[in-house]
Amino acid sequence: MEGLILTTKEQNRLQTLNGILEKHWPMREAARIMGVSERQGWRILAAYRKEGAAALAHSNRGRTPANAVSPAICQRVVTLVKERYFGVNHSHLAELLEEREGIIISRSTLRRLLTRAGLSSPRRGRSPRHRYRRQRMPQEGILLQIDGSHHRWLEDRGPWFTLYLAIDDATGTVPHALFREREDTLGYFELLKVIIDQIGIPLAIYTDRHSVFHVERGPNKGNLPFTQFGRALRELGITHVRANSPEAKGRVERANGTFQDHLVSELRLSGAGNIAEANMALQDFLPRFNRRFGVPAAQPEQAYRPVSPEMNIDGILCVKERRRVARDNTVQYRGRNLQLFPDVERVSYARAYVEIQERLDGQILACYQDKILTPQDAPPLAATLRTQAKDLLAHPALWKEPPPPRVRKRKWRYRKYIGPLTGDTPWTEDPVRKSKHSEWTKAGMERARQAGNQISVLPVEKREGFAEKFPLLLAQIEQKVITRKQAAKELGFSANTLRRVLYDYYGRVPAKRNESTLLVAEGIGTDKIAEH
Repeated sequence: MEGLILTTKEQNRLQTLNGILEKHWPMREAARIMGVSERQGWRILAAYRKEGAAALAHSNRGRTPANAVSPAICQRVVTLVKERYFGVNHSHLAELLEEREGIIISRSTLRRLLTRAGLSSPRRGRSPRHRYRRQRMPQEGILLQIDGSHHRWLEDRGPWFTLYLAIDDATGTVPHALFREREDTLGYFELLKVIIDQIGIPLAIYTDRHSVFHVERGPNKGNLPFTQFGRALRELGITHVRANSPEAKGRVERANGTFQDHLVSELRLSGAGNIAEANMALQDFLPRFNRRFGVPAAQPEQAYRPVSPEMNIDGILCVKERRRVARDNTVQYRGRNLQLFPDVERVSYARAYVEIQERLDGQILACYQDKILTPQDAPPLAATLRTQAKDLLAHPALWKEPPPPRVRKRKWRYRKYIGPLTGDTPWTEDPVRKSKHSEWTKAGMERARQAGNQISVLPVEKREGFAEKFPLLLAQIEQKVITRKQAAKELGFSANTLRRVLYDYYGRVPAKRNESTLLVAEGIGTDKIAEH
C-alpha cells in the first residue's frame, strides 16, 4: 500500500466495496454504482479481498509502453537535428531518419519531441484568423446575395442549365429566381429587372468574383473597368460588394444546396421536361420555400427604393457599347451594319459617337445624347454582293438546304476464313507456314511476268522519251537556262530522283562549270543512257 495513488474513480470503488463487506448494500446495487455488470463486480471484489486496494489500480500503471521511444533515441534525434538536419521540416525529417539513420519514428512523435526540445519546424503554416458569424441586416432590401448554380435540375429528363437565385440577407427569403441555359450577364439583368419591377431597388448586392461581376486587371493600375453588370449597378445607385470566398456569401451558397435537394424533387413530381416547365414549377415552389425557411427581419420596414419616373430600367439593364458612326451613317455592331436615319435636330451623324444598346427583348437601339434612335439593317455594299455572288457560283450547295443524311444500318458479319495458312497462331510466327507463303508469292510473281504484267515500278531510265530529253536538259542546266527542278518537272519526276540519276551515271552530282556539258559532248551520258 506504500506509495499507492488512487484516482477519484478508484477511490469511489474502494468505498463501494467496503460497503459490500460491511453489508450496507447488495452486489446488485453496488455494481450499478460502480458502472459495471454484477459479474464484473464479483471479480473486482475477489481481487480486492486478495490484493487489497492495489487491485483497484490499473496493472499497466507505472510501466513503460511497448511502443515508447527510448530516451537514448530521443537524445540522438535531437542531436542529429541540431548538427546535420537543421532546417528540415518534420515530414521530410522522419523520412530522412528512416532512410539514412535507420531510426523509425512517426511524424507526430518527432514533432512532439522536437517541440519539447525547442526545435520547431521551419515550415510555417498560415496563421489562424479569428472568424465570427456576421449579423443579418436589420431591414429587408438592404442587401441581396445573388449567385448562379449550374446543375442537373431535370436529372436524366433534360440538359443541364443554370438557376439564377437572389436571397435577402435580412429574412433569408428569395424575392425571385429563374432558370436559363447558361450563366451570363443577360440572365442576371433579367433577375434584377423582375425584382425591381415587383418590389423595388435594393441598396446593395453581394456577389462572387465571376467574370460577369468582376474584372481582374484593368488598363490602368488601380482603375478596374466596370463590367456590364457593374455599370448597371452604378447607374441604379446600388452598392456592389464582392466576396473573397464562397463562405463569405454562405447564405446564398447554402440556399443553392437546399434548392439542389428540394427543387430537384419538386421538378420531378411536377413532370417538368424543359426550361419553360421548370420555371413554372419554380414559381410555385418559391412561396413554400419562403414560408419554410424565411425568418422575420429585426425591423419590419423595407429598405427597397422606389423607381423614379425619370429612370429607364430597360435602358439601364441592357448591354451598352460605344461605337463611331461611319461617313455613310452606318454603325457596325457584332457583324451587323446598322443604318441611322436623319431627324429634325440632326441631319447626319457621321463621325459622331453613339451608344448601342442591346435590350433584354432582343431589340437593338442607338442612343445619342440621351436621345433614342431606331436603326435598321443597312443594305450590303457592292463588294459584299460580289463576294456573295462568287460564293454562290463556286459553291452553290452552300446556299441550299442540305439533304438529310442517309443512315444505312449495316449488319456486321464476322466471317471465319479457313485456308492452308490458318492455325492457332499467326502464320508469320510459324517457320513452315512462312516459307510456304514465300514460295506461293514468288510463284505468283513469275506467272505474272510470263503473262506480260508489270510487277514493279518502271525505272526512270526506261521511261519513254527519257534518252532523247535527258542530254538536252543536262546541257541547259549547265548553261543555267533552266534549273534542276525545272528539268525534273520536264522529265516527269522529282528533283531528288534527278539527283539520284546523275549520281548513278557519274558517281557524283556534277558541280563544276561545263563538267556536265563535257561529259555529254564526250558521249558518256548518251552511252550510259544507251546501256540502260
